[in-house]
Amino acid sequence: MCDHDFPAPQRRGRGKSRFDDDEPYLLKRGRHPEPVLAEPDDEPDPEDSWSSWDEAVHGPEPHPGWLVTELAARDTELGVLKTGKEADVHLVRRAVPDTDRSCLLAAKRYRDAQHRLFHRDAGYLEGRRVRRSRENRAMAGRTAFGRQMIAGQWAAAEFAALARLWEIGADSGRIAVPYPVQLLGTELMLEFVGDAEEGQAAPRLAQLRPAGAELRDLWEQLVDALVVLARAGYAHGDLSPYNLLVHRGRLVMIDLPQVVDVVANPQGPEFLARDVRVVGTWFTARGLPAGDADPAELTGLLLREAGIR
Repeated sequence: MCDHDFPAPQRRGRGKSRFDDDEPYLLKRGRHPEPVLAEPDDEPDPEDSWSSWDEAVHGPEPHPGWLVTELAARDTELGVLKTGKEADVHLVRRAVPDTDRSCLLAAKRYRDAQHRLFHRDAGYLEGRRVRRSRENRAMAGRTAFGRQMIAGQWAAAEFAALARLWEIGADSGRIAVPYPVQLLGTELMLEFVGDAEEGQAAPRLAQLRPAGAELRDLWEQLVDALVVLARAGYAHGDLSPYNLLVHRGRLVMIDLPQVVDVVANPQGPEFLARDVRVVGTWFTARGLPAGDADPAELTGLLLREAGIR
């Protein structure tokens, strides 16, 4: 993003409840590498490319004022924000030459068919179908063509979910996600969340040690966001402190390629329940009173919001 503020979250009442720390191993995974950005004097010097805006599917309208949409703009690679098994995220500056029009974008590029795709992808893909049987067979058999189809589905699913959630968040202020700028093949361009002047990405929740009122505020923001997700028919599917950013006190949800349709996917309620357990464990381990949230109670609330119970 070009350093604008997310809307303040709206608050809802909370009942007293308790969390059970019954899945701590999910938080013992290795840490993701820290963002690596090029220093101004050490930036790579590849030939700039023209903006791909005119070739891509665009995010919701009206487009934010900070977004550069001019066809004369050029995209310049600045460095790597994050690497992963399924996709890498690069920092890109989009600017109109000889003007002050520019913005920073996060370009998420899903791996090609020769690389490993999303772990446990079969479970996540349940409920997602393409119309033609050839594509369905290829995806089920994990052929090279099928793997490419799956990669395209991850990008398209994340783009669609972000677009819907961004619109809901703009209206309600109860969920914050990066603005989905554009989708082109298996590349998803997103709003850069962080300090645009310094090119410093916002920290992940896992990097912070909030306590007291700050911890409670972040928890309430998270519950609000989960309720919004459930009402939209979604579970994040892989929620953890590593895919929640904190920017100017606002919790921002990221990494939604594996977003699960909790109604169409038979495993949807299980994915939702696991999301609740993982983030709840993190919060209670850092001082959130155990009586303030119960995983079964919160999961039941979210399933009711999704229309399942």
